[in-house]
Amino acid sequence: MSDVIRLSRDVEGIAIPVGNRQKLVSGTEVVITQELGGTFTVHATHEGGLFRIEGKDADALGRKVEVPVPVAHGQSTGEEEIWAVLKTCFDPEIPVNIVDLGLIYSMELKKTDAGGRRVEVKMTLTAQGCGMGPSIAADARQKILSLPGVQEAQVDVVWDPPWGPQMITPDGRKKLGMD
Repeated sequence: MSDVIRLSRDVEGIAIPVGNRQKLVSGTEVVITQELGGTFTVHATHEGGLFRIEGKDADALGRKVEVPVPVAHGQSTGEEEIWAVLKTCFDPEIPVNIVDLGLIYSMELKKTDAGGRRVEVKMTLTAQGCGMGPSIAADARQKILSLPGVQEAQVDVVWDPPWGPQMITPDGRKKLGMD
């Protein structure tokens, strides 16, 4: 079992799988169950549930977040860099990124009138009832907007076609022990 950590300050957690925001107060005991892509999935022992904690609150867990930036200084953002940053986004319950889970249906890179770049992503979730969709989509959007030259980003959750396990990439299948 992982070590129990007491939050050093109040943080906002997102309840998994419903997606409701909830204040976790200083001193709350948590166990980190997943630490991927700059976010944390924790089990709050007394609250009896799983919560996603954003990287900006890593200090409350006694951690630092260092998400690798897929674009070298001075390099412009292209499709390869956008796919790389999408691979740093994770469903808080599954230790495979959203690209390898097959959740990204399309990604388009367009020029804006101001000469910058606009990224449009269509993604889905493993289940329609998952309340984490807005949180996962917001994480993807924020990371895309952090890329040089990207001025606009839109990440839409869609349901057609329905997701199925056959959409998981070979890398994702390997990480999940499916092969």
